[in-house]
Amino acid sequence: MAKLDRGGVNIHYEVHGSGPPLILTHGYSSTSAMWQGQIAALSKHHKLVLWDMRGHGLSDYPDDPEAYSEALTVGDIAALLDAEGAETAIVGGLSLGGYMSLAFHRAHPERVRALLIIDTGPGFKKDDARDIWNKRARDTGDRFDREGLEVLKTSSAERASVTHRNAKGLALAARGMLAQRDARVIESLPDIRVPSLVVVGADDTPFLAASDYMAAKIPGAQKVVIPNAGHAVNIDQPQAFIDAVLPFLDTLEASAPGKTAS
Repeated sequence: MAKLDRGGVNIHYEVHGSGPPLILTHGYSSTSAMWQGQIAALSKHHKLVLWDMRGHGLSDYPDDPEAYSEALTVGDIAALLDAEGAETAIVGGLSLGGYMSLAFHRAHPERVRALLIIDTGPGFKKDDARDIWNKRARDTGDRFDREGLEVLKTSSAERASVTHRNAKGLALAARGMLAQRDARVIESLPDIRVPSLVVVGADDTPFLAASDYMAAKIPGAQKVVIPNAGHAVNIDQPQAFIDAVLPFLDTLEASAPGKTAS
């Protein structure tokens, strides 16, 4: 376990294994502990970097609303890669973590070797759809302000067991990181030129169409739908998740000699 100082905000992260770097980002109101069941398999041939987003888990919970944004989260990923001496990495995540991985690629395409996008939406092209999403994000933040961490006990299985210091960071993260400002990420999908794997649980109804859309818009993207799995596909079906991801990673390594990240 380690801490990375990002302008006075400490970011918690941990590194497992060695090899080509692979960084995974958790979903909103979850933590890096959600990947516990995948550490052994994913760190066997890779340097696996797991971390807690600001306002989550063991990272800091700054009081300033301006300390929570897409741009700062993208910067956190870049700084984590810098800390590990990784010029490029396989970048992935679940839900908000997947969206931030796409945002990272948009900002730093030269640093992304491949994308692993799990139970994720790419944002919205239309303002009215984004407004509906953002109202839900603000309502989520308001609920954490009112009810505290009790909110998590009525959430899904992967969130019921997470550990956060307080609810204020989650409320601020909902408004600053979960809420979206524009369509730049979704509009960047056709420009992705790295191998990409889209994974979604068959029962994750809100994200099935989004997964289809990303698989269609990202050139050459692969898509895997995992049966009997909801929004936390890696927790609902851990072995099926590994069985989907490892062949993708193996193919990357098999084609690595003589090729550079783009």
